[in-house]
Amino acid sequence: MEREKEMKQSKFKRVCVFCGSSPGKKSSYKDAAIELGRELVSRSIDLVYGGGSIGLMGLISQAVYNGGRHVLGVIPKTLMPREQLLLVIMDMDFTLVSSGTFVKLTGETVGEVKAVADMHQRKAEMARNSDAFIALPGGYGTLEELLEVIAWAQLGIHDKPVGLLNVDGYYNSLLSFIDKAVEEGFISPSSRHIIISAPNARELVKKLEEYIPGHERVASKLNWETEQLGYTPKSDISR
Repeated sequence: MEREKEMKQSKFKRVCVFCGSSPGKKSSYKDAAIELGRELVSRSIDLVYGGGSIGLMGLISQAVYNGGRHVLGVIPKTLMPREQLLLVIMDMDFTLVSSGTFVKLTGETVGEVKAVADMHQRKAEMARNSDAFIALPGGYGTLEELLEVIAWAQLGIHDKPVGLLNVDGYYNSLLSFIDKAVEEGFISPSSRHIIISAPNARELVKKLEEYIPGHERVASKLNWETEQLGYTPKSDISR
């Protein structure tokens, strides 16, 4: 009964998940991706992610899709497989939803796939369509996406919670680095609390839902987004 009440009270409609296109060496990473996908489904939360169909990306998108929730994959056109690009151009084997947006491309990709111009637009699009961010284990790309949304939060561009699914202590070294940066005066103590971590999906999502921003904002959200991201107030990534 308590679990059902918790599910109904979820305040997130869509969560953006950053993760690798590799499954990693440990089976626990794959298990965590599937567990997170099922946790989102159990709370009636949709998925926004990088649009891949392999590795942890493929596992979580499949888990959410199989659970009946909406999946939005955002991918730069240059990263789409050549055969998928040809289908987009030729209007075959997919449904055109809107300009640049396609449903159910070939292969194992599931849900809605939105092709964008570049990596910068990809991150802005994912952020604008999400209520919170979660990073599963991953490599350079995952880390870059994670740190950018943390920096955006620090600047005051958004106030959405950012979480680390710290599977088997994968992100312990990163958390230690952040603590060291606080200790050495490069990150303020209040900004340290932007990032939330937990060892399992259920605990992490619960923490994210309880998150209250407490850091000092550095820049004007509206001006920064309009000038740097090239978006008008109508498409505010903070909403």
